[in-house]
Amino acid sequence: MLDVKIYDVIIIGAGAAGLFCAWQSALRGLKVLVLEKQSRPGLKILISGGGRCNFTNRSVEAHHYVSQNPHFCKSALAGFKPEDFIRLVESHHIPYHEKHQGQLFCDRSSKDILNMLLQGCLKNGVTLNYNISVKKIEKYLKDFVIFAEGQSWRGANLVLATGGLSYPRLGSSDFGYRIAEQFGHSIIATRPALTPLICSLHERKRWQGLSGISCLSEWNVAKNMVKDELLITHTGFSGPAVLRISNYWQEGVTFNINFLPTVNIEEALLKARLGMQKVNTKNFLAQFLPKRLAEFFCQSLELVLDIGNLSSRDIKSLKQMLHDYPLSNFELAGFDKAEVTAGGINTCDLSSQSMESKKLPGLYFIGELLDVTGDLGGYNFQWAWASAFAAARKMSTTVPT
Repeated sequence: MLDVKIYDVIIIGAGAAGLFCAWQSALRGLKVLVLEKQSRPGLKILISGGGRCNFTNRSVEAHHYVSQNPHFCKSALAGFKPEDFIRLVESHHIPYHEKHQGQLFCDRSSKDILNMLLQGCLKNGVTLNYNISVKKIEKYLKDFVIFAEGQSWRGANLVLATGGLSYPRLGSSDFGYRIAEQFGHSIIATRPALTPLICSLHERKRWQGLSGISCLSEWNVAKNMVKDELLITHTGFSGPAVLRISNYWQEGVTFNINFLPTVNIEEALLKARLGMQKVNTKNFLAQFLPKRLAEFFCQSLELVLDIGNLSSRDIKSLKQMLHDYPLSNFELAGFDKAEVTAGGINTCDLSSQSMESKKLPGLYFIGELLDVTGDLGGYNFQWAWASAFAAARKMSTTVPT
């Protein structure tokens, strides 16, 4: 056997999941090595949340995640909850604030979270190696051997925390998926998630001139519903509602948009027709919608009438367009615009309690690599913490110290 440095745990990837797993493993007395191909750690952490890092959400449940194995995430999420991470944040005196729907952000900078993770690693003896391009991984007897240019390491446990395909400019790759396949794991087809929608050229022409308009909306697809702000762009739709509903995209799917989720426009128009007959329909709709958007819907239906002249058919048509607008023939924006990757390593071959492979003891997969995709609002970070904690807890009970 080669003369190599030996560790209890070798983690590939110094992102949120990898660093937290390293910290928690070392805290339990394990000798830990982290290998990162970039020149510095946590690049996605630094840009997250507009530079403020939406590090968790106060309310996290399994229904906030999309997976072909929807029950898989439950055990890990129960084992490490948002309040557990919040306690760590508070113990490191990191100021934070809550936005709508329980989202928690750093007051100052994402650097606070990254520095907390790095301090946790360094204080507990984790070895962090950067600019390491892993060339090959082999199983030798009970250990894993990792080979890089002129270097090699050996460990009883190997943790893949290499992330998904989002943000390719930060160096993301399919490395983790390839290693998973090498050791017999299957991959659920990957695609961009939490990403804008790019409309067909025909649809874009219809919405031309409305770029920059935002409003509250409700998006429905199959049995999934999202109610949040949308933003009309020069290529399609974005905003929180759109990013969130993109998690439920499937080939050939049609999204139905309710532009007035808090108003029954049919009832409002029928009532107004009795007492506001001389009010222009466009001006009436502008009470509930941005003016340009109200104009768009009236022009689309060729309604230049006062409310008193609207027919029952006109009102039905407005109701259909405003409450159930069908959007099809669109694409997801690419991985360069996506916040996370949907799909990934098939969780049916992993322990839901520890993230350990059922095919090969000592092999773990955590974070975005797995077929577990969270909603917008801190859920993907909480999955990183929870899956990393589950793996660290298991490794500390199986490696003699």
